[in-house]
Amino acid sequence: MKFVYLYLIIVNAAALAYMLVDKYRAKKNLWRIPERTLMGFAAIGGSLGALAGMYLVRHKTKHLKFTVGIPVILFLHVLIAVWLIVK
Repeated sequence: MKFVYLYLIIVNAAALAYMLVDKYRAKKNLWRIPERTLMGFAAIGGSLGALAGMYLVRHKTKHLKFTVGIPVILFLHVLIAVWLIVK
């Protein structure tokens, strides 16, 4: 179980970091991190970090794919966690 917690901490920190880096790169007109990568980190367990990054620096908050997709992914992660705990 410790492995799961460690994994979630790492993947959420990575998702948050990628959002912050992409926002910085957007402001500086530099090469951007693909949206597929940002959504991918959310999908593999980093949805909370991605959501925090979105609203911490107001990044991707005008993109429906992110404003709807990330919370939906987070909701699904919570459902899976509850199901695993109750099971």
